[in-house]
Amino acid sequence: MSSVPDTTIPAPFKPAVAPGKAGVAIYRHRLATRIGHWINVLCLTVLLMSGAQIFNAHPRLYWGQYGANADPAVLAMAAVEGPNGAAVGVTQVGPWTFRTTGVFGLSKERGQITERGFPAWLTLPSYQDLATGRHWHFFFAWLLVVNGLVYLIHTVLSGHLKRDLLPRKDELRPRHLGQDIWDHLRLRQPVGEAATRYNTLQKISYLAVIFVLLPLMLLTGLTLSPGMDAVLPVLLDVFGGRQSARTLHFITANLIVLFVVVHLAEVLISGPWNEVRSMITGWYVARTGKAGGETPS
Repeated sequence: MSSVPDTTIPAPFKPAVAPGKAGVAIYRHRLATRIGHWINVLCLTVLLMSGAQIFNAHPRLYWGQYGANADPAVLAMAAVEGPNGAAVGVTQVGPWTFRTTGVFGLSKERGQITERGFPAWLTLPSYQDLATGRHWHFFFAWLLVVNGLVYLIHTVLSGHLKRDLLPRKDELRPRHLGQDIWDHLRLRQPVGEAATRYNTLQKISYLAVIFVLLPLMLLTGLTLSPGMDAVLPVLLDVFGGRQSARTLHFITANLIVLFVVVHLAEVLISGPWNEVRSMITGWYVARTGKAGGETPS
């Protein structure tokens, strides 16, 4: 394995490597990016688990200004009586109802079958405690905001946003996007020079998270605060009421979970040790060979 100097991110690829070597080492992630990444991992983990704890206090979502047990819910997790008289966990999404015993609506807590939205292993704390869950949620929400602002400022000032995250015009052409999607469906990983930069789907997904999902999650979360509503009542108008904001907050959080799941799947497919090492040390080994995932313009 040979090395190339630390220049920009992604570092330029040097194709000349010794025969038989696995690839070439490039300095892929700067220190600020790596620190911000791991802070985000911590924040999102705590936010999702504490958010599940908060949701369990009233495991129903509504659309509009009002929401109570008697109002129709767009999503609900509950325990109902089954045909044999035993309790059954169900999840209702719009007009559809699914049995989710053991996962949603009804699960084990300290050896006892308990009615609750999300199971104990998915909430922070594991026992039902709304106040503690809110404390955890608010603290790490603001930590995520501060970390995000620092990352955004660094990304803009360092040129990382323009250089590495904004797609080029040729990358947005249907032919290129179609090839990128097809390569992902075939689990085809880029090699050579293509492995040193983000592919188009990565760029689009990262931009969507940074500039759409995270701001939307922040604004809908602020709308759920009565104190913030008093300061910025326009938030209630923008999101159509506190209950609609709560539903959008829940949807946004799940879209971020989906992003994380896909991200982890890509890490496993492309080589977990290489990917995790690059996010710890900054160094990534790009495989040599015919580049995949790129289509001539």
